Amino acid sequence: MSLNDPVCDQMESAPDNASLSSSVLCPTAATLFFLPSAYTLLFLTALPGNALSLWVFLRCIATLSPVHVYLSHLSISNLMLALTTPFLAAYFARGSVWTQSGFLCQLVLHGITPVFYVNINISMMILTWVALSRFAALIQHTHASRPSVCTTLLPHGFFARLTQASFASRVCAAVWLVTVGSTVPVTVYYSVNEAVSGDAAVKDGRAEVCYNPAVEIGGRRSAMLAVPVITLFFVFYLLVLLSYVTVLRHIHRSRHSTRVKTSQRLLGRVLRNIVVIQVVLSACLLPYHIFKPIFISLVNDQRQLMYSPGNHCHPLSIFVELKNCLLLLAALRSATDPLMYYLLDRTFRHQTLRLLRCHQNSPGGRPTSSVMGSDNQTAGHLENGTDLTQGTVM
Repeated sequence: MSLNDPVCDQMESAPDNASLSSSVLCPTAATLFFLPSAYTLLFLTALPGNALSLWVFLRCIATLSPVHVYLSHLSISNLMLALTTPFLAAYFARGSVWTQSGFLCQLVLHGITPVFYVNINISMMILTWVALSRFAALIQHTHASRPSVCTTLLPHGFFARLTQASFASRVCAAVWLVTVGSTVPVTVYYSVNEAVSGDAAVKDGRAEVCYNPAVEIGGRRSAMLAVPVITLFFVFYLLVLLSYVTVLRHIHRSRHSTRVKTSQRLLGRVLRNIVVIQVVLSACLLPYHIFKPIFISLVNDQRQLMYSPGNHCHPLSIFVELKNCLLLLAALRSATDPLMYYLLDRTFRHQTLRLLRCHQNSPGGRPTSSVMGSDNQTAGHLENGTDLTQGTVM
């Protein structure tokens, strides 16, 4: 699997470094045993967790908030990724034996890899919109000593749309269209080029293995396409961080100004949820996107790496394994998301336990829209249209 980029063009070696072109990647126990075991465990946890989460969002919650809409689409993306993990486990365990022209290798390269990157990109985009949705809900329905400056800089209709479930559905449809539309054509273009180039998977008269430098490292076009993707990630990441910091400041002012204990407890939970989710996002996705530019720089400067003529292993072998381990870390978020929903979302937790216990609290099979109720008027303002008390993880 080309875990370097959806585009897996052949590595363009420097003319005076021809020895690198004949070297191969030498997988260690980290690739042959750890990664297959980790992806197998990921399959066993992410598949049932996200299937259950999707069922709860779509069938067990009566009134979907914008956040529930976003998280249901995130669960769909995670479910798709979970279905690919057995193939990833097989690739890392047997990729150094498979031939590049074989069916299994081609399936992983051109079928599984796009799904992997679609999940990463969709996750970042959806989490960005979740942050904007929470930002809009909090600054409109909590009371601070002074209103947020963003309410005066941005049009009121913008905040109203962000708190609408119908708008969230349209945003998710656009996210899927943009992400899939920008990933699949690139992969198809590469597949056509490989087919036209003839026997591109043959080197020195023998079949090239699937786990090879051309696939895992890529070439100049791979690096060129990776740069805007990395830049876009950091734009989204900074936008999420900015939204969360703004929300935190507003919550801080609101907690000092409100006199209603219920509102203070609700704001405290929102504050905790924001911190926990931001930590998970930073721990899972940020390391890979920090390392990727470093990896591209190493590929460009590979002629300066220590290389022994008697050693057939490519000098970037260890960095390829590090890159794949960081990608595993990014994929692990798909397994931790359901646990995060359960710990931070009272409605999700309540309905999940209710589903597992096979209890039916309403004749129609769908619960009432609130599990906490409203203790007073201020808490009611927080619940109105925002679901802060029943379905919000942000």
